[in-house]
Amino acid sequence: MTERELPALTRAEQELVDRYLRIIDLVARLNPARDSGHFDARGCVLAAQALAAEARAIGVAAETMLERGEDELHTATLARAMRALDGDRRIARLRLPEN
Repeated sequence: MTERELPALTRAEQELVDRYLRIIDLVARLNPARDSGHFDARGCVLAAQALAAEARAIGVAAETMLERGEDELHTATLARAMRALDGDRRIARLRLPEN
């Protein structure tokens, strides 16, 4: 399996990874120093509202995992899934731009 192939995940793990990456995307939208050079206050409000909803959804995904007896996450597998779903690029949007 190459680094970009999505590893086998349970449905709850898939939901957890998807929600986590969505949260990363929303936090990137909240970054006032992002690469676009423009910060939209309305977009900030909408992203913050969506962030709260996604935080609740990631909690539901984790609760589902616990209910199914999935009480241990394999971080290497989840990291591979996040990389396969372009996680590195998405997380890079959280960084401050170089001077």
